[in-house]
Amino acid sequence: MKTRAQQLDRKATGISILVALQALACAFFLADLAGDIAAEGIGLHLAVEGLAAMALLVAVVLGALQVRGLIAAARRDEAAVAAAQGALGDLIRLRFAEWQLTAAEADVALFALKGCDITEIARLRGSAAGTVRAQLARVYAKAEVESQSGLIAQFLEELIVSPVK
Repeated sequence: MKTRAQQLDRKATGISILVALQALACAFFLADLAGDIAAEGIGLHLAVEGLAAMALLVAVVLGALQVRGLIAAARRDEAAVAAAQGALGDLIRLRFAEWQLTAAEADVALFALKGCDITEIARLRGSAAGTVRAQLARVYAKAEVESQSGLIAQFLEELIVSPVK
């Protein structure tokens, strides 16, 4: 999560620098236009140049506002993802406590929720596949499901909001 925030900050900084350079270019064109008008008066060429400089100014301002909005939305999305991750973690801890899982069963159940199979769980925990199989059977019984997909579905059902018809 921290690397995403850092990437977002780097992109925001890069885009901010680009917008600042565009603003400087716009200021240069407007200053040049003002100098030309003071020296020569307004002619057709300078009027067109003035419209182009004003269009650039409007584009820089609108672009900066758009970038600011996108960065704020990305930060809100990051916060929402972090909150959802926290909510899922809280839900998992709550269910494991309700089911009165032992520490070993909770560990095995968490690996199962992450999609690991029995062999992977046994390797990760340094235990025998038979032990993991027995622990998963107890987890499934306590959770009142029959399989890993049933265990996963229990959590997804609580997190997914049904669309209103």
